[in-house]
Amino acid sequence: MDVMGDKATLFETGRFVQSSGEEPTHDEAAEAAEEARHRLQAEAGDVESMSVLGAMLLRRGDLDGAEPRLRAATAAGDRAAANNLGVLLHQRGYPEEAAGWWRIAAVAGSAAAAHALGRHHRERGDEPAAEYWLRQSAEQGHALGAYALADLLEHRGDPDAGQWMRAAAERGHREAAYRLARALDRRAAAREEGTEADGGVDTETGAAEAAEAEQWYRQAAARGHRRAALHLGAILEKRGELKEAGRWYLTSAKDGEARAACALGFLLRDAGDTESAAVWWLRAAQDGDGNAANALGALHAERGETQTAERWYRAAMDAGDDNGAYNLALLCAEQGRTAQAEQWYRRAAYAGHREAANALAVLLLQVGDTSGAEPWFSKAAEAGSVDAAFNLGILYAGRGEDRVALHCYERAAAAGHTEAALQVGIARLREGDEAAAERHLRCAAGGGSAEAAYRLAAVLDARRPAVSEHELGESSLNVKTECEEWYERAATQGHRRAQVRVGMLAAARGDVVEAARWYRTAAEAGSRNGAFNLGLLLAREGSEPEAAVWWERAADAGHGRAALRLALVYARRGELAVGQQWADRAVALGPAEVTERAGRLRDALREELSA
Repeated sequence: MDVMGDKATLFETGRFVQSSGEEPTHDEAAEAAEEARHRLQAEAGDVESMSVLGAMLLRRGDLDGAEPRLRAATAAGDRAAANNLGVLLHQRGYPEEAAGWWRIAAVAGSAAAAHALGRHHRERGDEPAAEYWLRQSAEQGHALGAYALADLLEHRGDPDAGQWMRAAAERGHREAAYRLARALDRRAAAREEGTEADGGVDTETGAAEAAEAEQWYRQAAARGHRRAALHLGAILEKRGELKEAGRWYLTSAKDGEARAACALGFLLRDAGDTESAAVWWLRAAQDGDGNAANALGALHAERGETQTAERWYRAAMDAGDDNGAYNLALLCAEQGRTAQAEQWYRRAAYAGHREAANALAVLLLQVGDTSGAEPWFSKAAEAGSVDAAFNLGILYAGRGEDRVALHCYERAAAAGHTEAALQVGIARLREGDEAAAERHLRCAAGGGSAEAAYRLAAVLDARRPAVSEHELGESSLNVKTECEEWYERAATQGHRRAQVRVGMLAAARGDVVEAARWYRTAAEAGSRNGAFNLGLLLAREGSEPEAAVWWERAADAGHGRAALRLALVYARRGELAVGQQWADRAVALGPAEVTERAGRLRDALREELSA
């Protein structure tokens, strides 16, 4: 008789895998009544009741009471009893005798016993025997047997492992479902990376694998697998489904998954609930999660509680998180504790933290240790730090090693560094490679560099055909070219030369108000050209006294033409001595054309004064 096969599986499940917490609760009174009934029938010689009673006692932990019943049922040919007797003997510490009974039950067709026997052989290193019995169990539809076989085959690198892992998952094995999801997830990620690198791999297959992985995560998570719940939460968070992601993080965190508690904390922080976030970070940090400890450190640092922040950063280090040392270094640097900052930067850098290596190099550079900074910049750049590659370029440029510097800039620019792209664009302009220059300037300008936007506009501006004065007017008043748009973008970011240029273009269109606004903005920011042009505009509008104020500001900043204008203004007013002083200033400031004209004016004023 084989009526105990399913119940026998329960004990083997308890032995070989962690309990999922899904076992049904039993009504104690009904169970007691059932036990009493089987006890009476067993005493009357009923083999099935002997087997059932032995299983019930074994489940309760009454090994002494279970053993004689199971032995009696086994002697009568009950294979489920033989299987359970093997479990009992294994619990008592007699694995070889247990294996003997499992073999009897397995030969009689018990899938559960075949699984147990296969695990027994694997524990002893006999993989061929283990595979034989696990395959027997798996082929009979036993979920644990399929999972154990898949695990064995995967360990050996056998391609059939995936087939049996899927079979176990389909039969409800939650760990198999999780591992199948992880395998699909990794394949989908690899396909995505291949798509980015190769410009077009099978993206549809990758998407299908990712979708299937999510479904298996769901099945495993629904059966209480905390890591599956964590991964499911991460997938949902990435997709923007934050509410459901939070539910799965919470489920996983309550089951003791520190990473889920940490992730839940970040979700709560982003939602504005910092206090609740801190509670979950604390729970995760106490369970050894370095990321959560870092988050707590940052939270306390923001509140000005530096001692508490330092304590949590140290806890992150103790948990093996290199970010703890890096963050501690940042904290020390902010407090002016340079020596300690260097110490912690070094610790993180030696552990492979690339941003710490870059920060250490910057710190060494600031104290004049160029030779000490260079290897750390190099190490950080080789590890993928874009900032380090750019900083290394600055270092080489300062030494006059322009070709090496350009190589570093190109490396950083290729990774999206805005200022590096600007430097490459400037270098290409110097070399006369306008096409390459434009490409890099567009990248830098698009990344927010005002200087790049201005230089790009200048490149485009130089290509425009000359426009005669009669073509400027109402018809073109509201028409802006691409170069004007880039000038304006730079101007709105505070680029003074761009502001002057936007003013000039507005003036050329006849938009005096717009021109005056940009000239004034530039002039007030310290642009001598802006002040000079504003003065010209005001003078043309009949406001020469105000124009003189701006010309004086420009002249004081070294603008020769402004000084010449002032000399002419004062000469016309009859203030010849003041006019001569400004003419002298114009001669000194230049350029050559101004120097010549100012010299003639100065001589004329001198003759007039001496007459």
